[in-house]
Amino acid sequence: MASSSVTSTLSRLCILRLITKPSFNFSPSLLPFSLPPKSNKGLNRYRLFSMASEAKESPANNPGLHTTPDEATKSYFMQQTMFRIKDPKVSLDFYSRVLGMSLLKRLDFPEMKFSLYFLGYEDPASAPSNSVDRTVWTFSQKATIELTHNWGTESDPEFKGYHNGNSEPRGFGHIGITVDDTYKACERFERLGVEFVKKPDDGKMKGIAFIKDPDGYWIEIFDLKLIGNVTVGAS
Repeated sequence: MASSSVTSTLSRLCILRLITKPSFNFSPSLLPFSLPPKSNKGLNRYRLFSMASEAKESPANNPGLHTTPDEATKSYFMQQTMFRIKDPKVSLDFYSRVLGMSLLKRLDFPEMKFSLYFLGYEDPASAPSNSVDRTVWTFSQKATIELTHNWGTESDPEFKGYHNGNSEPRGFGHIGITVDDTYKACERFERLGVEFVKKPDDGKMKGIAFIKDPDGYWIEIFDLKLIGNVTVGAS
């Protein structure tokens, strides 16, 4: 009888031990705190918080940015962007007649068989009459266009043109021109037969346009009345 009772007790203990045996299947939901997410969503939230608390242009939001330029660069400025062109007659017509730029200086290099045309929105009447001084004056102007013509391309049937940077492999994108009124400017461009990449009301970004020059380079067209509203969501 006593033996039977002991055996029954041991059986119950064995069953209880099996039932209460700890499990090693880890579940993060059982922890009293949250583990960092496996994705970078937490990092993104931190970045958004940082951007919200500081200006987007601050060094904290732009790794690698130096806000105090080296003293050696204090006189530097953006002077020119160079495009290679097929036919100067066609390109000069476009940039002067269609976009209203003036020819500031032309440089010819007979030995190397190419010419450079510098255009911009400066008044050429203020340029020095001396040719060398005029070159120096031209290179002192900001944001000019340098058109490079390698002689002979305009009449070469085998010449296929230049890469504009907007087809694969992509690289250079566009230049930008500020106008008084984007819509009125584009109406004029259309009357002049200018090729459009994007008209002002095309796509999601309303109020800006892209046109092409004779060599296919893209030019963004925008005005100061609309550009703030166009980019408000990104500001």
